Parts: sequence; C-alpha cells; structure tokens
Amino acid sequence: MLRGVLGKTFRLLGYTIQYGCIAHCAFEYVGGVVMCSGPSMEPTIQNSDIVFAENLSQHFYSIQRGDIVIAKSPSDPKSNICKRVIGLEGDKILTNSPSGFFKGHSYVPTGHVWLEGDNLQNSTDSRYYGPVPYGLIRGRIFFKIWPLSDFGFLRDSPNSYRFSDD
Repeated sequence: MLRGVLGKTFRLLGYTIQYGCIAHCAFEYVGGVVMCSGPSMEPTIQNSDIVFAENLSQHFYSIQRGDIVIAKSPSDPKSNICKRVIGLEGDKILTNSPSGFFKGHSYVPTGHVWLEGDNLQNSTDSRYYGPVPYGLIRGRIFFKIWPLSDFGFLRDSPNSYRFSDD
C-alpha cells in the first residue's frame, strides 16, 4: 500500500515538474499575457489594459520601427516598461524635450533601439535615459485582450511621423 501511494506521489510530482518546464518555456520563449500600467502609451494602450506579448521577435531580431515592446527599464531593472520603437541601430532621431522647447539629434548605436511612449507629454523614455540595449527587450506586444471593447490587433501610433522612413 505504501509503495502504491509513493508511486502515485512521485508520478504526480514528475508530471508537475514536466508541465512546469513546458509552461516556463512557453512563457519565456513564445509569449504571455501582460497587464500594462501607466499613461505613457495612451491612447493606444490605456492603464490596466491586458495585452499579449510574443517573445519570438526579440529572439530573432525582427523588432521593427513602430512595434510596441516590453523591456526592462534602464533606470529600474526590477520593473518593465511598455514603449514603441521609434528608431533602430544606426538611425538618426530628432529628439525633443517633453515640453517641446529643446530639439536636437541623437544617433542610435549598434545593439540599441530608441523607445518612446505614444503619450509624449507623459512618458519617461529614451528622451530621458537614451538608447535602450536590445538585450533589455522582453517581447513585442501586438494584440489587446482586455477591455473586450478594444479586443484585437493594436492600432497605429498617433505619432507615426516620428518613425517614418522619409
């Protein structure tokens, strides 16, 4: 009897570890559900919207201008940020302060991207901490799950002129 109970216990433990490993790989390499907080991506993503982030683009270096990404914050590694890619390595970016008074140019170095929120007046982004290393990107957001009224693929940036190829 004891042998039967131990056998079932170890079998259950083995299945739990296997499924845990599968779940970990799925969330780490395929993608997962993320809740975005803060006003920096309004109106595209509102505070507390739930989105799906896929992680394959980050692994295959297929992040493009205009993509919305989840990245580790350069100023606080314990938190994640949700921002739009404005520039890729080698791009020349027209930078301006949040007030819009000071303008200049920055170049995105190799292995980095330039990230900005859609709500330029209320976003802490590359205009503050500079280009973000590509290694800090965790995934690309492309689908909104909640609220159900906004269910579907994300719309274009209200600031699309910021990353045009012109």
